[in-house]
Amino acid sequence: MKATIYHNPRCSKSRQTLAILEEKDVELDIIEYLQQAPDKKTLAKILKQLGIAPSALLRKGEAIFKELNLKEKLDDDDAILNAMVANPILIERPIVLANDKACIGRPPESVLDIL
Repeated sequence: MKATIYHNPRCSKSRQTLAILEEKDVELDIIEYLQQAPDKKTLAKILKQLGIAPSALLRKGEAIFKELNLKEKLDDDDAILNAMVANPILIERPIVLANDKACIGRPPESVLDIL
């Protein structure tokens, strides 16, 4: 089986999710999304697979969230997508894609549902 993980090696949940995938012998494409941010089209596709609005994938505790005043724009999907593409630290992590499905690895064990 093959999967893609949008990974931040500094995040404990991301590292735990990656470990679960490696234990299951999943062939992985690891994308360190802070260095290789998804473009808007890719992010929109991931959101569709997740079945959530852009605001649900937004890390609201990040300083840049407040700096950009995104709380006032949570209903503006296009503005939120643009903010996440420009500032990938705003994207919740990790995101795993496998079997034409997607999930957020919070908790890390939730990735088992799409394998």
